[in-house]
Amino acid sequence: MDDAVAAYVAKYVTKGAADTAAGTDYRLTSVGDIDTAVVSPHVQSLMCACWRLGGLVEFAPLRFRAWAHTLGYRGHILTKSRAYSTTYAALRAERADHERTVAGIGLPDNAVAIADAHWHYIGSGHTPGAALIAAGIAEDLARNREIASAELKRLGEVRN
Repeated sequence: MDDAVAAYVAKYVTKGAADTAAGTDYRLTSVGDIDTAVVSPHVQSLMCACWRLGGLVEFAPLRFRAWAHTLGYRGHILTKSRAYSTTYAALRAERADHERTVAGIGLPDNAVAIADAHWHYIGSGHTPGAALIAAGIAEDLARNREIASAELKRLGEVRN
C-alpha cells in the first residue's frame, strides 16, 4: 500500500512540474529560438535573461546558455541519483522503519511511542494582529498607486 501511495504522489508531482511550462524540452541554439518557443511571454523573458547572463564572462562556468531552455535550472524536480542525496527505495525503507517505531514495533522495552491521531481544525486566515498589518500594507499599496497615477498624469500634462 505504501508503494502505491508513493507512486501516486510521484506521478502528480512530476505531472505538475511538466504542466508549469517552465521552458522547453530542447536546448536553445540561438537567441532566435527563444522568440519561436511556444511558451508564455514571462518564460520567454526568463529564457532571455539566462541567454544574456550566459554571454557574460563572469558567469561562463554556470553555462546559462546551455540551460536557458530550463530557465537556468540544471536539475530535476525529483532526485533519482544513487550518487547524490537519496533514492526512493531508501526513503520508503526509512518511512517504514519510522512507522514501525511509531506503532511500537521494534521499540526498546523502556521506550514509549506517542502518536497524536486526533487533529482539530482551529481556523484559517490572519490572526487579529496579522490582519492589521495586512490591511496597513494594502492601504500603503493603494496610496502608492494613487500617487504614481497622479504623477504620471501630471507628467503627461507637462509634456503636452
